[in-house]
Amino acid sequence: MGQTTSTALITSRRDSNLSSQRSKPKFTDPIIPMQVEEQTEYVLVEAPDYISDLPDECLACIFQSLSSRDRKSCSLVCRRWLRIEGQSRHRLSLNAQSDLLPFVSSLFSRFDAVTKLALKCERRSVSIGDEALVAISIRCRNLTRLKLRACREITDAGMAAFAKNCKALKKLSCGSCAFGAKGMNAILDNCASLEDLSVKRLRGITDGATAEPIGPGLAVASLKTICLKELYNGQCFGPLIIGSKNLKTLKLFRCSGDWDKLLQVIADRVTGMVEIHLERLQVSDTGLVAISNCSNLEILHLVKTPECTDIGLVSIAERCRLLRKLHIDGWKAHRIGDDGLMAVAKYCLNLQELVLIGVNPTQISLELIASNCQNLERLALCGSDTVGDVEISCIAAKCVALKKLCIKSCPVSDHGLEALANGCPNLVKVKVKKCRAVTYECADLLRMKRGSLAVNLDSGEPEHQDASASDGGVQENVGEFHSVPNQMPLPSIAPSSTGRSTSFKSRLGLWSGKSFAACTFRGWASGNSSSRG
Repeated sequence: MGQTTSTALITSRRDSNLSSQRSKPKFTDPIIPMQVEEQTEYVLVEAPDYISDLPDECLACIFQSLSSRDRKSCSLVCRRWLRIEGQSRHRLSLNAQSDLLPFVSSLFSRFDAVTKLALKCERRSVSIGDEALVAISIRCRNLTRLKLRACREITDAGMAAFAKNCKALKKLSCGSCAFGAKGMNAILDNCASLEDLSVKRLRGITDGATAEPIGPGLAVASLKTICLKELYNGQCFGPLIIGSKNLKTLKLFRCSGDWDKLLQVIADRVTGMVEIHLERLQVSDTGLVAISNCSNLEILHLVKTPECTDIGLVSIAERCRLLRKLHIDGWKAHRIGDDGLMAVAKYCLNLQELVLIGVNPTQISLELIASNCQNLERLALCGSDTVGDVEISCIAAKCVALKKLCIKSCPVSDHGLEALANGCPNLVKVKVKKCRAVTYECADLLRMKRGSLAVNLDSGEPEHQDASASDGGVQENVGEFHSVPNQMPLPSIAPSSTGRSTSFKSRLGLWSGKSFAACTFRGWASGNSSSRG
């Protein structure tokens, strides 16, 4: 029964299908049923903003590890970043022209944590005056470092007001300014924490017997470094130097007057100095004998002091046996030679760096230095008529610890340079300049034999000048602390650079007549982590 019923149903369905096919027209294309697509709704879920959850202190730490350009970009992101970037900035360099005054309030409302400030003005421009300096000092009472360059409109009164507001000052560097002894004394009387003082071309100091003495003041108890450059009457700083019992570094560059008598008093009162620079100064053996009273002396620079002879150097060597760095520019006076250098070799066994310019040592003194000074790591021999192949061969055989060697304008040939291939096992860098008997083939051979040795050769031929210039000519360090480039879109903030490339500056330094050895060792000493200082 079940089967009969199902068969009947199938038959009736077939009949109905046939009848419907006859009544409906045929279509060649198949009919596709319409499908209704369901619309999908997308919900945007915001990702968590982790940076917004960072505390201001963490964001400030991040900013401090960025470059100046990146910090400036970050300050444009949002108001919060602008505020934090300004409050976390401790260094600032401003173009100190007269039109800075209207911006002082807004600048230091944003940069309210500045502790290191540089105010620089172009020589042909009118600088800020007392009003701007006082306004800055009111807003920067925690200032610890100040650099003034060509701020000629600042007077003694402005410096006195500044000193009263910024008593935490630790470092002052001023150059080409017009204030005088009264302004400087105001700093010394109010800034009891002052440790570093650098003065260059201070125009307000009067010359002659009427000059007002500078110092001692409250700062004498804390001063550790005094640097005087190009002063007509630098000896008016005598009371300050003599009173600074804790002074460690004294640098005197191109200051007029006879310094022998003053150095005698200084060395008698201040015996703890470890570093002394004397450059183009009227000083003789009398001054050097006085300096030898500083038994802790470690660094001595005698640059173009033609009245100094072997007698003074022998006295230094005998009594300053901790000497580590010795720079002598004899200025072709031929007054310092083997006798003084042999005394250095005999008594200064801790010598690590020796620079001889315009001095004529022979094999006798160089061999003694090489044998006795076993810690000698850096050696420069420049403008010497007596340093030839024999002397270089002696250095190669004896200087075991030597790492860097500089030779300029000496009668050295390939034969002497070839001795370095098997000598000085710790040598890492050799610079040879204006030694015409040394060929590039010899330099290539030396590089091939000692693959790790850097050889820089400039024989003075025109076609090779550019190659050597890019490696030489380190710029002179005229700044006492690093300045910070432009950080605000205001006309009174100094730009980040002068627009000249580093390569151009290197070439300029090389051709400007600066000491090749001095520039070389200034860079070598800063990059040497193995030696002290």
